[in-house]
Amino acid sequence: MARTVAEMLAEARAEVPTITPDDAKAMIAAGALVVDIRDSAEIAASGKIKGAIAVGRGLLEFKADPTAPSHDPQFQPARPVILYCASGGRAFLAGKTLKDMGYADVRNLGGFAGWKAAGGDTE
Repeated sequence: MARTVAEMLAEARAEVPTITPDDAKAMIAAGALVVDIRDSAEIAASGKIKGAIAVGRGLLEFKADPTAPSHDPQFQPARPVILYCASGGRAFLAGKTLKDMGYADVRNLGGFAGWKAAGGDTE
């Protein structure tokens, strides 16, 4: 049966917790991986969270799968992952994907603007 984006987002929101910038700062200090899933043009226009890796939404699975030739070793299923995008929707969907792939601790920071407004470090 076909599903709508709204249904997929609702399912993702039920599985991927949202965190505040302060929560993210604490997780980053403890070693969480921060992933910006916006496309390269968005990042070029606004910057990204300092230390975040940029992995476009379309490549996430290929970077996160330890058996894939293009696996990024920073992705480890036991390592906490913080995702963000422009407003949070893509981060929810990406988080659900990582959960489906066996990642245990995946969080959604929401949008980059919220991080900047909270005084988070950028580059």
